[in-house]
Amino acid sequence: MPKKLPRPWPPSKPLRPSEVLPTREPLPITVAIIGAGPLGRWLALAAARAGYRVLLEDVMPANLHHAQEYLRQQLGPELLGEALQAKGTGISPYLEGLESAGASAPEGRLPEHSPVAFVSTIEDAVRDADLAIDCVPDELESKLEILWLLDRMAPPRTVLATPTTRQSIADLANCTYRAGQCIAIAAEASALTGNPASGEQGAAGAEIQLRTTSRTTPETVALLDGFWRKLGFNPTFAPDPAEKPADS
Repeated sequence: MPKKLPRPWPPSKPLRPSEVLPTREPLPITVAIIGAGPLGRWLALAAARAGYRVLLEDVMPANLHHAQEYLRQQLGPELLGEALQAKGTGISPYLEGLESAGASAPEGRLPEHSPVAFVSTIEDAVRDADLAIDCVPDELESKLEILWLLDRMAPPRTVLATPTTRQSIADLANCTYRAGQCIAIAAEASALTGNPASGEQGAAGAEIQLRTTSRTTPETVALLDGFWRKLGFNPTFAPDPAEKPADS
């Protein structure tokens, strides 16, 4: 019996609705936030409310505990990652001592329907991140160390954003292998967080300045522009005033 030949493509007649492949919605951007202090907690809350997937990292269990309680109050427990620490992953969406609360997260990935999860290692925070924001002190040594770690552990596509009003983003970016994907958030933490205790942020539509370098890519600018607009801010971009001309 002769084999049935495959249907030609494109088809000679319009496809029935059942034959059309469904269009997939784009996956939400994953944001890694390094440091679960006041700024990190606020960023996690604001990003989750804006529809981003969030991984909040801190090596201190006490900081993760405070962050979990804060976000539970603001978002409700149903929006926090219920998965527990998977073997060898460092993911612990709740805390030490709560291992009986739920199941393990396979391969250290964020549960599908949970916009916020908590991790205890930078490597797990940035594994799938599109954007990584550090909340370490605005000191040169701290910034160099965290950007070196993020640059080494994050996928090549990940954009690194660092809040700083004291350091040159051009100098910091030049210490990484992704200088075009590094950008500075030139704002004090208090200007962003407003009143963290009440979940309030700075004034809606407030301007936030982001500092770029001569190597910053258009894709990096577009990602940060969209991110801050979804958080309710009006981002503006300005070159790093400390960057030296290439021919100097």
